[in-house]
Amino acid sequence: MTQAQVRPWEAAHTPSTFTFIVVDGVDAGTKFVLDGKQPTRVFVGQGPACEIRLHDVEVSRRHVALEPTPEGVRVSDLGSTNGTFIDRVRVIEAILQGDEVMQVGSTLLRVERTDGPSTLPPEADRFGRLLGSSAAMRRLYPLCKKIAASQVPVIVEGETGTGKEILAESLHEASPRAQHPFIVFDCTAVPPNLVESELFGHERGAFTGATASRPGVFEQADGGTLLIDEVGDLELSLQPKLLRALERNEVRRVGGSRWHRVDVRIIAATRRDLDREVTAGRFRDDLFHRLSVLHVELPALRHRREDITPLARFFWRELGGENRLAPEGLFARWEQEPWPGNVRELRNAVARQLALGELASTTHRRDGRELNAPATDDPRVDSMETLLAMRLPFTEARDRLAIEFERRFVERTLADHHGNVGQAAAASGIGRRYFEKLRARTR
Repeated sequence: MTQAQVRPWEAAHTPSTFTFIVVDGVDAGTKFVLDGKQPTRVFVGQGPACEIRLHDVEVSRRHVALEPTPEGVRVSDLGSTNGTFIDRVRVIEAILQGDEVMQVGSTLLRVERTDGPSTLPPEADRFGRLLGSSAAMRRLYPLCKKIAASQVPVIVEGETGTGKEILAESLHEASPRAQHPFIVFDCTAVPPNLVESELFGHERGAFTGATASRPGVFEQADGGTLLIDEVGDLELSLQPKLLRALERNEVRRVGGSRWHRVDVRIIAATRRDLDREVTAGRFRDDLFHRLSVLHVELPALRHRREDITPLARFFWRELGGENRLAPEGLFARWEQEPWPGNVRELRNAVARQLALGELASTTHRRDGRELNAPATDDPRVDSMETLLAMRLPFTEARDRLAIEFERRFVERTLADHHGNVGQAAAASGIGRRYFEKLRARTR
């Protein structure tokens, strides 16, 4: 099927094209077209990274997001100072059908819908290791191919667990740099006093414990791609040094005097709204401009529910469930869940189901209710007795019990310390990073 061809059923579920016309405000008369093929959300605001940029001083730097969907344009206010209004009603999130008036700041925009649907890119279910055949993902893949072919920096945004690192590695593998290193640096995983050394390297004797010279991640990634994960968490004092490295393509090790030339393609990932971080003074505006030459945003799993069952089936096979049937209705129930942890949380749910079987039904508490609640609500049911009754091989039974112990231990310790991860880790006698790993794999 060519890109110009659309199946009848697909046309009915394909986003249309919308036009936003400024009818009142400093930008009056300006028109913006939102095509149904738009690969990611479009941002409206004063900020330079916004695709629809307004000059109204009452509009926030990143005010509102617009996303084409089969139902219409999803409008999401981004915590703006003065709010977003649809036909004079303030909204946090809404769906536009056309013929509405949207107000941001003191600017009024009339929304018009075209007659026919836009044509989606050819049907696909993946880009590299990034999976999904929903409309939201299919619109993304052509953009990803173009980004992979380029050499300029790119920011990947998205909620926790949407697959930002997987997309970054897929971009690298589809790029001309694929035969060179792909290095990941997580700004949240390194103590603040060691971040500079990890980024740029250090010379012998630069600080206590520096018994030998060591290259940083920039040098390690020379010729390839460097993913700076959670760049929004980078200490403000280190941001000028990162900016210099990006602008001059050279780094100087801690304690050193010589500059090292590097050839690195930068991908930065963040769960934060960097526009808001800039406004708050926590992220440098010039570094943001340098990183955000290209931008891609991964949709939350709740906005691509048609991918949940295929993803769950894929993880089921990947994690060793080829010869086991999933409980009846399990995937259908998962399609109704909110998945705040997104694809990572879904994968963990599959792993837990395969590891614990019926015991998995007692895990994954959310807001007082349980995912896949067991048939009985009797609190006296002994999970150890249930596990023994399953007559599993020793190693499998032991592993299932260990997973359940870790989950309950983390849950109880966090509850004792009111959700404070640092205090919970200290009380557990383990490092915060290891505690966070336990927490992530038992969700």
